[in-house]
Amino acid sequence: MTATLIYCYDPMCSWCWGFRPTWTKLQKSLQPLIDSKQLTIQPMLGGLAVDSDTPMPDDMKATLEGAWQRISAYLGTEFNFDFWRNTQPRRSTYPACRACMVARDSDLEDEMYHAIQKAYYLNAQNPSDLSTLTACAGHIGLKAEGFEKAMAHVKSEGLLEQEINQARHLGLNSFPSLALLLGDHLTPIPLDYQDHTSMLAAIKKALA
Repeated sequence: MTATLIYCYDPMCSWCWGFRPTWTKLQKSLQPLIDSKQLTIQPMLGGLAVDSDTPMPDDMKATLEGAWQRISAYLGTEFNFDFWRNTQPRRSTYPACRACMVARDSDLEDEMYHAIQKAYYLNAQNPSDLSTLTACAGHIGLKAEGFEKAMAHVKSEGLLEQEINQARHLGLNSFPSLALLLGDHLTPIPLDYQDHTSMLAAIKKALA
């Protein structure tokens, strides 16, 4: 029986950005299990914040900038703090999540995920804006018109909300989250943001 490692994330989650290097190492370490058909990896979108055109209040901006500072101090993660001074942030991550869902249909989900993270955290661009997401789509080889039509379709059909409900049903309520699904049994995998080896050991134990 093939097990499924579910990775629940939001492309605008700053802890997901901090986790990326360790997550990349973990995926490389899992490749032999993937090659032998013992394991598949399934990304799942978490959806931190619903659609909104309302500018982010100053106190929330300060809270989130403070979170970036803590992650940077803890993990050495790079952030461009100009974002908080040069854009008009909104508490809205659903558009970025939909962009990853659209890219999934072209097997480019991780490429879109990373493009959004780089636009947001390194280039101080706002992924709550369709223009930013369309530019990210172009960077990974998707055509702007087709991308924007697909974004509208995902929104009108409520496809993201369905996936978020599935994540909640599985108890994946924080981002990033990892859980191993084997048959009907779900095993949460405790995260280590600095070292992938404990997560690798936990996954192998759950598979044993």
